[in-house]
Amino acid sequence: MTEPSKVLHVRNVGQEITENDLLQLVQPFGVVAKLVMLRAKNQALIQMQDVASAVNVVQYYTNLQPSVRGRNVYIQFSSHQELTTVDQNSQGRNQDAPPNRILLVTIHHMLYPITVEVLHQVVSPYGFVEKIVTFQKSAGFQALIQYQSRQSALSAIDALQGRNIYDGCCQLDIQFSNLSELQVNYNNERSRDFTNPNLPSEQKGRSSQSGYGDVGSMYGLQPPGTGAVGFPQMGDAAAITAAFGGGLPPGISGTNDRCTVLASNLNPDKIDEDKLFNLFSLYGNIVRIKLLRSKPDHALIEMGDGFQAELAVHFLKGALLFGKRLEVNYSKYPSITPAPDTHDYSNSNLNRFNRNAAKNYRYCCSPTKMIHVSTLPQDITEEEILSHLEEHGTIANTKVFEANGKKQALALFETEEQATEALVCKHASSIDGSIIRISFSQLQSI
Repeated sequence: MTEPSKVLHVRNVGQEITENDLLQLVQPFGVVAKLVMLRAKNQALIQMQDVASAVNVVQYYTNLQPSVRGRNVYIQFSSHQELTTVDQNSQGRNQDAPPNRILLVTIHHMLYPITVEVLHQVVSPYGFVEKIVTFQKSAGFQALIQYQSRQSALSAIDALQGRNIYDGCCQLDIQFSNLSELQVNYNNERSRDFTNPNLPSEQKGRSSQSGYGDVGSMYGLQPPGTGAVGFPQMGDAAAITAAFGGGLPPGISGTNDRCTVLASNLNPDKIDEDKLFNLFSLYGNIVRIKLLRSKPDHALIEMGDGFQAELAVHFLKGALLFGKRLEVNYSKYPSITPAPDTHDYSNSNLNRFNRNAAKNYRYCCSPTKMIHVSTLPQDITEEEILSHLEEHGTIANTKVFEANGKKQALALFETEEQATEALVCKHASSIDGSIIRISFSQLQSI
């Protein structure tokens, strides 16, 4: 056993586990001074305010196995006595990389798309940027940024480490790379050589970040089964991976070709087809839904394609709704046969992926405590939002704001189950004649 330290080392921290999840584990024992997520290693370092608090954490969880989002995590003392800025910069993928003019940047909580132009605006104040390459890896969205001088890279890492590009999201985790020179073949939104403006844009079907990241062809994505469905499919591997910024979320294979899923352990007294549509349509277009009369707590949901079905199974398995923990699996039935007791949604204009499919794919996540409400009336107030949603649970905070000239809102519930209930009951409901849209937000606070 490592000697007691106020720095705790946490293992088996999956990609689905957030900083807030870990804070909830340890905050009852004392003040948290610092927290560093080591995403590439599925680990984290947490510095408590004093050794006594850390000792209490370790002793408590020695007798009780801590579990976060269904995953066992393991807490022990770190060999670090303090977390310094250097520790935070150097921990992770390239722990031994010396200071270098090339930086490796990982972006956490990426709720908005990040392009070369956005990154260049963020990093160019610290020196001349020669090249930028962006790509998707298991650790998340990443970029390699090559400065003209090592001093510029040092200035950037000191100023930007841990900062957010946008308010409350897109957090920068910066380390020195061990590469000596970046190779850029194309100038486009994913890669750029600022010293050579004459490079061509990317050829169709080719990836400008080959050799750095995971590209679509590496996933061996299979086209979905064909069906008479009234909306476009995302079966093309390049289109799917492009929607996710060049790679798929951790745990998603992209190879499933079964379109129909079976949801069980539903609350038959409170669930109906429209509520299931509101929830499952977060992950793809819905063709049909059938509640099983012989098993009132079971339902079949036919998604637009196998990839959308995989997203639904991955993100909704184990979610809490109406006091029940959902079980979601692939069905043995390839499709749902039209019948009087089957609801058909194939031509519904409420299907979210008819437009802006790539944007909707990027926002796919497991249920969270925060919901995002859009297409609101322009004169809506926070009080009216509260009045519309508060029957589903305690709302800790709300915020009404305007984006692209349209009124939107965030509402933070006390639990994920309350937020999920609000979404399934109030998505596509009307406020003053406006049909509102609700999705989960990955923001941790307002």
